[in-house]
Amino acid sequence: MKLDGHKRVSIRNVSPEIDCGKYPIKRVIDEKVEVHADIFGDGHDKVDAVLLTRPKKKGRGREKKWQEQHMEFQGNDHWTSTFSFDETGLYEYTIESWVDHFTTWQEDLKKKAAANQNLKTELLIGAQFMEAALPQATAANKKKLNTWIELLRDEEKEGQAISEALSDSASRVMYESRDRSKAYKYDRILEVRVERKKTLFSAWYEFFPRSASPEKGRHGTFKDCENVLTEVAKMGFDVIYFPPIHPIGRSHRKGVNNAVDAEEGDPGSPWAIGAKEGGHKAIHPELGSMDDFKSVVKKAKELGMEIALDFAIQCSPDHPYVKEHPQWFKWRPDGTVQYAENPPKKYQDVLPVNFETEDWENLWDELKSIVEFWIDKGVKIFRVDNPHTKTFLFWEWMIKEINAKYDGIIFLAEAFTRPRVMEELAKIGFNQSYTYFTWRNTKEEFVEYLTQLTKTEVREYYRPNFWPNTPDILPISLENRHEPSFLIRLILAGTLSSNYGIYGPVFEFGLNEAYPGKEEYTHSEKYQIYHWDWHRNTKIKEVISILNRVRNENPALQSTWNIEFCHTDNNQLICYSKIDQEGINKLIIVVSLDPNHVQSGWVKVPLHDLKIEAHESYSVTDLLTGSSYIWQDEWNYVELHPQAIPAHIFKVETKKPLR
Repeated sequence: MKLDGHKRVSIRNVSPEIDCGKYPIKRVIDEKVEVHADIFGDGHDKVDAVLLTRPKKKGRGREKKWQEQHMEFQGNDHWTSTFSFDETGLYEYTIESWVDHFTTWQEDLKKKAAANQNLKTELLIGAQFMEAALPQATAANKKKLNTWIELLRDEEKEGQAISEALSDSASRVMYESRDRSKAYKYDRILEVRVERKKTLFSAWYEFFPRSASPEKGRHGTFKDCENVLTEVAKMGFDVIYFPPIHPIGRSHRKGVNNAVDAEEGDPGSPWAIGAKEGGHKAIHPELGSMDDFKSVVKKAKELGMEIALDFAIQCSPDHPYVKEHPQWFKWRPDGTVQYAENPPKKYQDVLPVNFETEDWENLWDELKSIVEFWIDKGVKIFRVDNPHTKTFLFWEWMIKEINAKYDGIIFLAEAFTRPRVMEELAKIGFNQSYTYFTWRNTKEEFVEYLTQLTKTEVREYYRPNFWPNTPDILPISLENRHEPSFLIRLILAGTLSSNYGIYGPVFEFGLNEAYPGKEEYTHSEKYQIYHWDWHRNTKIKEVISILNRVRNENPALQSTWNIEFCHTDNNQLICYSKIDQEGINKLIIVVSLDPNHVQSGWVKVPLHDLKIEAHESYSVTDLLTGSSYIWQDEWNYVELHPQAIPAHIFKVETKKPLR
């Protein structure tokens, strides 16, 4: 790189910036990006800076032209600026800075004038700066500059010249007409991917379509699912996640409770994908036709919901790929195909795909075509099964290819693995990610984990989705527990995170029996068909409906990043505030972590954050129950009963003064 000795500015510690700009940060439409940087020059000269933003590509009326906005000096060489976008897409941002000779001159002029020094030469220097700005000035600004130049050179009008030279008008015109030929641009162009709002705010409901039939002994169909959707919509969910809907293999089919040998009539695991009827682009015959599937997608849309499909890159031994593309699988020395293993566990009904195949390009294209196939059928959300067991490069390539062709596709990474691996998946393109929420139980654990997710660099690319349970996981927090435990986990999931989901109807029915020695449901629905009473009402179901309504009505709950934990004098009470981006919707959430006993204590309200004056009274209304209270000062008393609702979601409003 050719050196340019004119460039005297340094730009350091720019954030947000992921891995030296290798990956884009993530935002949704209208969500703000706050850019920070340390910007400074040598000596005592003042510097100035602008934030530059532009679309990565032209399109939809957007020009690939830098738009700039002034950065604000915060002291100690630190500068900030904020921007957002109102359309989805990939955008770029960077910083440009320069030595601001005119502002430096203004500061020196003030000091010299205050010291009653001779200013004749100083004013002539100011006139030179203004002359240098003329080539960049608009016609209107040129007129003003010429007037000031003449004034600064008139020795008879020194007082007026000083006043005009230090005026806001002169500062503004010189800023607009500045010479940036010696400006320094940050050496990286950073990216932000702006996505639709559902990537940040969503409520997921998972159920097995084959269990949708109201009639015992009959396999559920997509027609049955349409009736279930109506019930789920009443609870306020907006994403319906189906486990795999494809033909299920017969070879080595698993039985009830993951038994190695299936009994006659056992349906097998939906994740053992592929049979003579087809593979990943086919539908299990007993679920219905492709038209039936399109109908359920349409029904969901009419109810304000979207269908999310499971994308599991694995095959049963009967999958057509095994015969058509044997090179896509591993073959053992004895001539048999390698099935999935997690020693000592064996999964004979599932074959992993070999991503080290020499035919990897055709494999990648085929896998991408599966996603495209279902997008063409109306699906825009995919829950990806175990993405951490497939090569990162494939996911990065595929998601970029999909994003380039389609708008608004969402990929949820179901990866319960090591933190760095989960973070890598988010960096390379996954829009949402499963988390360790399922295994966080104490106040200390929640505070530590949420702080990591929301107050570190992770916040810029990793969107958590909190699940209290899944078909694979019945956590200790719910195992052999009762209604209060389910309500606690539900309210924590739906208020700590703006994305959350449950596996139902086992959750709202409070099913809690674990397989001995495992964090799994006994008689798991993964291996058998159930016939649920979808109209059955429970208290958990009622609270789910209330919670989702509260989430939809309160923007403060539609972001994960705004959480601030509050002090309590009882470790069985966790308290946090959430305030929306506009600073209007203000909430305080208090949850008891004890499902068995009454818990009470004092919580410290963050008056400064809520813009409440000391000693000012204010009202808090519990959005879960409708109860209202008048509070005052920082510390206030709460008492939560497990047999009622073990939480408060308080909406905070300042008491209006009497007229």
